[in-house]
Amino acid sequence: MNTKSYIFVAGASRGVGREVVKCLRNKEMNVKALLRTPDTRPELEAMGVEVVMGDALEIAAVEQAILGPETISAVISTIGGLPKEGERADYLGNKNLIDAAVKAGVGKFILVSSIGSGESVVALPPQALETLASVLVEKEKAEQHLINSGLNYTIIRPGGLKSEPATGNGVLTENYRVAGMIHRADVGQLVCDCLFSELANGKILSAIDRNMAYGEPDFEVLDLS
Repeated sequence: MNTKSYIFVAGASRGVGREVVKCLRNKEMNVKALLRTPDTRPELEAMGVEVVMGDALEIAAVEQAILGPETISAVISTIGGLPKEGERADYLGNKNLIDAAVKAGVGKFILVSSIGSGESVVALPPQALETLASVLVEKEKAEQHLINSGLNYTIIRPGGLKSEPATGNGVLTENYRVAGMIHRADVGQLVCDCLFSELANGKILSAIDRNMAYGEPDFEVLDLS
């Protein structure tokens, strides 16, 4: 009987998802990652990650991955991006992950979305909104599906993402009027912090670097300790 408990990560091949995996492995957590293509499989396996192949847009593959023999204690999704045959993973892929997590009785689901989704639409300048409009609609649908799912959730909306090393200045706020930039590595750290803090449960949080904020200079930071 396999009694090990895993954190399931969708979107681990690159970007924020990869940073989340690094953070979890540094804490010696068991990680299971869903990969659509095998390119990054050797790298992840070298980090001690259990890799399962499958496309988040296919519910059967997602259920097989999440409802497998291992216990999944939490699901973290950072997926989104390029459309496949007209369907964006931002909504459908996340919907499949959320539905499978409900079936599996997963304890917590963290969705990495984006500033500009939902009520945080007011934080973005018109030009950015115009560029991101179609993506943000999908992200908001995914957020709503998670909120209505009955799962214990945290939604994290990062600002503009940069790929430089972590600054350690990433912060979370419930103030949806705040915007700014943040490094992907800092988002990864904040996701880990939320996973291990009950104070993040049921919250929708914007994530920015405190030194790269704009819009509202004075905002309250959520302390997860």
